[in-house]
Amino acid sequence: MIDRGKHNVLGVKINAVDYDAAVTRIIDAARAAKPMAISALAVHGLMTGVLDREHRYRLNHFELIVPDGHPVRWALNWLHGTKLPDRVYGPNLMLEVCRSAAETGVPIFLFGGTEELLADLQHRLLKQFPKLQIAGVRASKFRTLNEQERQELVDEIRQSGAKLAFVGLGCPRQEVFSHEMKGRVSMPLLAVGAAFNFHAGQLAQAPKWMQDRGLEWLFRLWKEPRRLWRRYLYLNPLYLTLLGLQLTGIYRLNPDSTQQPATEICYG
Repeated sequence: MIDRGKHNVLGVKINAVDYDAAVTRIIDAARAAKPMAISALAVHGLMTGVLDREHRYRLNHFELIVPDGHPVRWALNWLHGTKLPDRVYGPNLMLEVCRSAAETGVPIFLFGGTEELLADLQHRLLKQFPKLQIAGVRASKFRTLNEQERQELVDEIRQSGAKLAFVGLGCPRQEVFSHEMKGRVSMPLLAVGAAFNFHAGQLAQAPKWMQDRGLEWLFRLWKEPRRLWRRYLYLNPLYLTLLGLQLTGIYRLNPDSTQQPATEICYG
């Protein structure tokens, strides 16, 4: 088990952990009814915090952010000598948490996506983990929620009997939601992005050889060029440039250089 603390990568504090440490922390928090915001960040998710001081504030108040992409893991190793042998890939982390939840009797809640996606996701998760207790599900409204809707969602999650919730709203909406709602529901909220789509069988994953070489972004760009070209062709070169500047000591963004959001957004 590897847990080497948080480290500054371009102003965002990333945990140098492996799967075992991440799963243990999440399940322990779930069993203790402890509020906790968790996310798996690849380059895109990290850069949302680099470019937005308010969002950087949110991310740096997460209890656990794992290095989802190999380029983020490489940054931890190059900058801080963490010697992480592997990334903590969000979709795999979701499965490992579900496996542990099934073994320890921790009920889960699934929030995000469409009704159809959630139906497929539930079916596949229960087929893989027959003892998994899915206490409740709620599809996204794909907009911000008013105060009454937000309270209804909080009540639904809390009254379901779930002890942890997976949030699949897409980056950065899911991180905003997890930051704002962790204290209201008093349980771990795990932002998992495209993991819902992958595990529901609605979105193809990159071949392992591309994942291992940090090329998953290229596969997704090939699959969804109109939606993702700006994300990858702009953010990836900027990430590498800023990482090079931090490596050489020319530029280092302070994790405390943030701005607390003036208002809550509450995507849902």
